[in-house]
Amino acid sequence: MTWSEMQPLLAQACWDTLYMVGWSTLIAVVGGLPLGVLLVLTDRGGLLQNVVANKVIGQVVNIARSMPFIILMVALMGFTRSITGTTIGREAAIVPLAIGAIPFFARLVETAVREVDGGLVEAVQSMGGNTWTIVRKVLVPEALPSLIASTTTTIVALIGYSAMAGTVGAGGLGDIAIRYGYQRFETELMWITVAILAVVISLIQFAGDYAARSLHRRGGRSGPAPKLRLLKVKEPAAADIGNVA
Repeated sequence: MTWSEMQPLLAQACWDTLYMVGWSTLIAVVGGLPLGVLLVLTDRGGLLQNVVANKVIGQVVNIARSMPFIILMVALMGFTRSITGTTIGREAAIVPLAIGAIPFFARLVETAVREVDGGLVEAVQSMGGNTWTIVRKVLVPEALPSLIASTTTTIVALIGYSAMAGTVGAGGLGDIAIRYGYQRFETELMWITVAILAVVISLIQFAGDYAARSLHRRGGRSGPAPKLRLLKVKEPAAADIGNVA
């Protein structure tokens, strides 16, 4: 196969992979972030302590994480068909990719949030901050560098999952490697696909690491303590100060 024949195949495969990974990452972050925070809040000593709920959520997450992705795709075929109308193609692959990534990302979020200094939480509580304020002003902002790193790890994992999804007709670089590199003995095309995946993963990892380091330098856990401006305290007027004096 000549390069002119490979180029359109590789271009479409790259776009399909980025499409699947992009949408599944977005869904994983939207679903996994609150789930991971909830695991911390409902744990023993948490702001919303509920041991039963924590155990139930934790078990569901553990079961979902332990299932091999190729089995998860097969198990979710009926659900995927009910949502997308098909079990083949990049849109259909997004469903198992996202469902598989949500518990994975949730555990990473849980680990990141647990590392936040408890003194900051106590300071906000002493100022009258409620649970939502603590989550929005302390837990998520302080854990942001680690959350960026967790998102990067999730994206890299999803690229690997998308390659497996290509074996069952999802498209993307995995599909090219299987159909042409393995089944048609186009070894050169297969190695080009491997090289593209390596470059894409390296670029994503570099961008994620750079973003996480930048946030640390701008005031993450390794930087100075953040200024808590949660409650507006009314300053006494000059006349009132004079009267007190």
